[in-house]
Amino acid sequence: MKRIHKLLRSSKPAKWLFYGDSITHGAFHTMGWRDYTELFSERIRYELRRLNDVVFKTAYDGNTTRHLLESFHWRVEQFQPQVVFVMIGTNDCCIGPEGVRVPLDEFKSNLQKLIKQIQAMNGALPVLQTTCPLWPGGAPERESNMEKYMATVRSVARDAQVPLIDHRAYWKQKAKVRGSMPYPWMSDAIHPNEMGHRVFAELIFKKLKIHSPDSPTCRLFYA
Repeated sequence: MKRIHKLLRSSKPAKWLFYGDSITHGAFHTMGWRDYTELFSERIRYELRRLNDVVFKTAYDGNTTRHLLESFHWRVEQFQPQVVFVMIGTNDCCIGPEGVRVPLDEFKSNLQKLIKQIQAMNGALPVLQTTCPLWPGGAPERESNMEKYMATVRSVARDAQVPLIDHRAYWKQKAKVRGSMPYPWMSDAIHPNEMGHRVFAELIFKKLKIHSPDSPTCRLFYA
């Protein structure tokens, strides 16, 4: 994260890109409210007065790591961002009639390739993210594999020495404090609602050291 902290202290404009699947896409399940990428943009571009920074979101529903690699030029490379946040895996781990959509070993290899492609863009920095926990029993086609895939995200980030934002661990930590899983933060068994996206943004702000109790965006309430 030191590179991002340095970037935020610089007067030079930066380009930030969010890449992933429907969770980052944020459509429908936020019911018209801001998703976490939009909250990030508000914090960076308005509250921190980095007015010339640009925040892109090229995530869309149904993506797997295969799709991320296939669409890399159109969704990432053409924008030449300095930082690329990647949240992926919910669809890769899904079990269908023909088995797991993207086998675990391929998922790991795809993440490794994606990191190298990002870094090849003038030394851009990839930031891997885990997803939120699933509702127990709500997505059986994903639930049996999800932990293994998120553990792989962590191990790939560690081995490649790139930043990791572990939303899954953060949600579970908060669940212990609450005494139960934070179901009010979810739209369904897989997707966070607008409150879940606020929790995503909160952890990103904390990890980037731009969280402040004086910030309206950082003070957004979630039950």
